[in-house]
Amino acid sequence: MVEEGKKIYIESLTCPVCGSHEFIYNPKTSELVCAKCGYVIEEVPYLGREWRVLEGEDFQTKARTGSPMSYSNIASSLTTEIGKAEELYQLSDEERKMFERLKKWQQRATSSYERNLKLAQQELKRLSSLLQLPPHVEETAMKLYLTAAERGLIRGRSIEAVISACVYIACRLHDVPRTLDEVVKASGVHKKELGRTYRHLTRHLKIKILPIDVTEYVHRFAAILKLPPEVTASAIEIVQKAKERDITAGRGPAGIAAAAIYLACVMHGIKKTQKEIAEVAGVTEVTVRNRYKELIDKLGLHEIEEKLRQEEEED
Repeated sequence: MVEEGKKIYIESLTCPVCGSHEFIYNPKTSELVCAKCGYVIEEVPYLGREWRVLEGEDFQTKARTGSPMSYSNIASSLTTEIGKAEELYQLSDEERKMFERLKKWQQRATSSYERNLKLAQQELKRLSSLLQLPPHVEETAMKLYLTAAERGLIRGRSIEAVISACVYIACRLHDVPRTLDEVVKASGVHKKELGRTYRHLTRHLKIKILPIDVTEYVHRFAAILKLPPEVTASAIEIVQKAKERDITAGRGPAGIAAAAIYLACVMHGIKKTQKEIAEVAGVTEVTVRNRYKELIDKLGLHEIEEKLRQEEEED
């Protein structure tokens, strides 16, 4: 399908006025206009698709272009699968032996690069499912892995560590709030190894990672804790005030978000313990306690401090 207003070159067609082969097609009026002199060709060859989609019909059943290229599924398109195991019972003994021989040679013919990509894709799908990542983050993570593999940056490192680092980088690039501890828990990779791999990739791929916005964590933690909108709004307001006073600089965003949510819960009388919020945020209760005390002191939240004192006395 030719896009409206886009220049096209037709070698078999010549403008009778200026002799140009460049035209602009208008599908609404079915006119082909010379791009140089503006002459309208009377006999216009049809440049669109020869079929149309009626009501209730599926566009994909008639389209012949297929889906766009996907980095997250690139490993699936590299190799050919010879038969399926569930089809063996339909074959004779001789055909079954041939099937096994062909499958064996297919595995031997597969390069180490293809096997590596296949394992990386499987690990990425697993992490994406556990961390509930959107498709565009998954795409970016696989693209980063492919770039790292082409430049020889994955040599000497495990596939799990590299793909986990790529997932964390992709989350940071797209402002998807996932902490390093969450990625460590989902991947099973040691935190130090993941940190080293993350720094190695960002340095050699020259990726500049900006600090993630604390409010992104507030939204996510509040959704997990099933807090009402007014509590989330109050927590975001506390975070904004902390940013203005430069309190968030040099501190973990998860800890600040957890403390702001706890103070907002106290403000609105929502019963949420420090332990519950700390578990969701992936930080300790001590961190939540230190951060909320710091916010109270520097933001002057004396009303919340008074409510906290009353709750402690009641307990």
